[in-house]
Amino acid sequence: MTHPSDAGFDPRAFRRALGNFATGVTIMTAAIGSRQVGVTANSFNSVSLDPALILWSIDKRSTSYDVFNDASHFAVNILAADQIDLSNQFARPRDDKFAGVTWEEGAGGAPLLSDCAARFQCQMYQQVDGGDHWILIGKVVAFDDFGRSPLLYHQGAYSSVLPHPRLTSRPEDAQKSAFEGRLSHNLYYLMTQAVRSYQADYQPLQLSSGLRTSEARMLMVLESDEGLDMNGLQREVAMPMREIEQSVDILKRKGLVEDRLAGYFGLTVEGVKQTEALWTIASEQQGRVFAEFSAQQIETFKRMLKQLIGAY
Repeated sequence: MTHPSDAGFDPRAFRRALGNFATGVTIMTAAIGSRQVGVTANSFNSVSLDPALILWSIDKRSTSYDVFNDASHFAVNILAADQIDLSNQFARPRDDKFAGVTWEEGAGGAPLLSDCAARFQCQMYQQVDGGDHWILIGKVVAFDDFGRSPLLYHQGAYSSVLPHPRLTSRPEDAQKSAFEGRLSHNLYYLMTQAVRSYQADYQPLQLSSGLRTSEARMLMVLESDEGLDMNGLQREVAMPMREIEQSVDILKRKGLVEDRLAGYFGLTVEGVKQTEALWTIASEQQGRVFAEFSAQQIETFKRMLKQLIGAY
């Protein structure tokens, strides 16, 4: 066992040991007048529910500290799984970290970044001396929960959320009890239960891309049918128009979808790459779920589903 008081205590080894604790990734922002600052941090944590308090820490040598110290408010932007580039942009020294970044003004002028997993607007509550860092405690005055899969940081590398295998398996007796009696012969019940079971494993994998289900579905539709307008998208993805408009706006900002002539949309080069990754996830999941079935059984199943869809 290594103790900090030991001769030859290695700070790098200490950092590596701390890296075993997986964290989310945030960008902390604040503003004084026209000067905005932002720093990437994984020291964010909750403190209290009543009052609603959170904390994070900033290096005492940081050139951004003066603004955080003087600002009345700061914002916590919890990054989504597809915001690695944004994390890197705010982690590196540069003259204008906000160049090309979409944001809106929050409490006290603190920038609120777009397309995050969640955002917290905080009033400065307390500062605590923490060795070579200042610990900043904020009182939450407003927050947004966008429900996007978060970006994680573990052992010096970015990671993403996946379901634990023990949580995705169901006990055999529970599985049997669900299909006892007349329900075991009801096709509608069996189909809905099959979809739920399939989604339990598939949806978290898809969300790990950093895209909402609606955004992922839209990319996959555009990949197979380039040049759809809003009405065409609504027909294919079967979502409310308002949600489609929001998803299109987000995908445009991400550089994955672009306008075509006469109100039509198509994938960008990056959009094609992202969609290929989504299809890989879908194909691998399908292979796992249907591994015990023959190719002929799978084709028969597809034909049955297509006929049912066509019946409506």
